[in-house]
Amino acid sequence: MKFFGSEENQRLENLLEGTLARETRLWRSPVLKNGRIQGTDIIPSQYQEVILWLRELCVMFQFCSDTFAMGVCVLNRLLAAVKAQSKYLKCIAITSLILAAKINEEDEVIAPVKDLLAQSGCNFSTGEILRMEKIILDKLHWDLYTATPIDFIHIFHSLLVSGHPRLPFVLSQKKPGFQLELWTRQVQHCMGFHQFWQFKGSTLALAIITLELERCTPDWFSLFTNLLKKAQIESTEFIRCKETVDEYLTSLELSVPTNAVYILDTTNLCFRGYGMEEEKRKCVRQPWSLAGRGGGKRSRGEGDVDEFYDGFEHLYNEGVGTEAVHSGPIDLCLSGQEKVLSCPPLQPPTA
Repeated sequence: MKFFGSEENQRLENLLEGTLARETRLWRSPVLKNGRIQGTDIIPSQYQEVILWLRELCVMFQFCSDTFAMGVCVLNRLLAAVKAQSKYLKCIAITSLILAAKINEEDEVIAPVKDLLAQSGCNFSTGEILRMEKIILDKLHWDLYTATPIDFIHIFHSLLVSGHPRLPFVLSQKKPGFQLELWTRQVQHCMGFHQFWQFKGSTLALAIITLELERCTPDWFSLFTNLLKKAQIESTEFIRCKETVDEYLTSLELSVPTNAVYILDTTNLCFRGYGMEEEKRKCVRQPWSLAGRGGGKRSRGEGDVDEFYDGFEHLYNEGVGTEAVHSGPIDLCLSGQEKVLSCPPLQPPTA
């Protein structure tokens, strides 16, 4: 892994300063009043449901986590600026996601709007989406590139690596990228919870990182104060955000039994027979495809033992972000047998 020098560290601080300025200029969030978003008839449970739906769409469309975060931020800014009815919420949400994808994603990743609507199961027409795009762009003055919590997660993570090169290995058990993925997933969980509307993305990101620093290193306070000073966050607001994040993430952890066991369900395994030798040679293992930036196909050589063990991490979703999807079924070539086993996902045991 590449560590930063003083010049790179200065670039990171300049990037943080510019991102904070953009957040200050553009950040707006909905306000909850009388159990509904002010100016609308949308209740928090409807909002949270549509955020979960957007996350599912990002996985389906193979969009990166930055696209999801920007889509949610665009949605929040619009709900804070206009009076919207709940019957239009899904149309606003998917249009916000499409606009975010046009900014963040490569052209070849984005399917035509008609195909995206068909895949999502929406009943909206292409014309409705285009009209909603114009409304959003007009209300937000064509300035969609706001700073998101995930932007700050990346910047804060890089600043930590820059100043403390050994710290990522302590946090992530010799896998620095895994820690970044974990913080990203935690941010995505929080973004769907209405109690976090009151906090800016920079505050939310720093609260999540600080909780992990407290858990993993005795020198966390000096690291935290350095980031807090650079982020120019008010300490009172930060403490409230940190307490809310801690309570929320703890509730998520407690919702899963500590002794949960996952069992491979073999009832639906599919076997395909190969009767000829040349057909057996066609049996190949399908690579994983990681959606989003930095994604790509990974192949394994015959003698690459590390990659073999890395396959188990994929099986148990270790070291892979929530945007990881299969590019196809993973086929296991069984030596000496004429069968190919398509591995299904692990299922929790039924009561």
